[in-house]
Amino acid sequence: VQLQASGGGLVQAGGYLRLSCAASGRTNNRLTMSWFRQAPGKEREFVAAMSWSGESTYLTDSVKGRFTISRDNTKNMVYLQLNSLKPEDAAVYYCAATPGYGYEWVRIARVYNYWGQGTQVTVSS
Repeated sequence: VQLQASGGGLVQAGGYLRLSCAASGRTNNRLTMSWFRQAPGKEREFVAAMSWSGESTYLTDSVKGRFTISRDNTKNMVYLQLNSLKPEDAAVYYCAATPGYGYEWVRIARVYNYWGQGTQVTVSS
């Protein structure tokens, strides 16, 4: 499975962006699709996840009410809508995928088999 993230950019605090991740290859394994982010000097952190069916979603507390994850399996796409952006949201955002879904492990980066190349989000104050 190959993942290609896009949509990052420079935005003022309070602004919004929509990140996209295109999946290709063997995408028929009921993949959980997720977003992580990594700021300079910090560890990669979980942001959001959505199960294959879309019935299960999980967002980290710091983005609840501001970010929304969605997916379109007919297009092999997953999206992350970022609203009310804050300077602390600035990071490289990565999409990731792995088969199955488990509340206990979706936040753990090492569980994921596939990673995109990342897209930079910069938020000016």
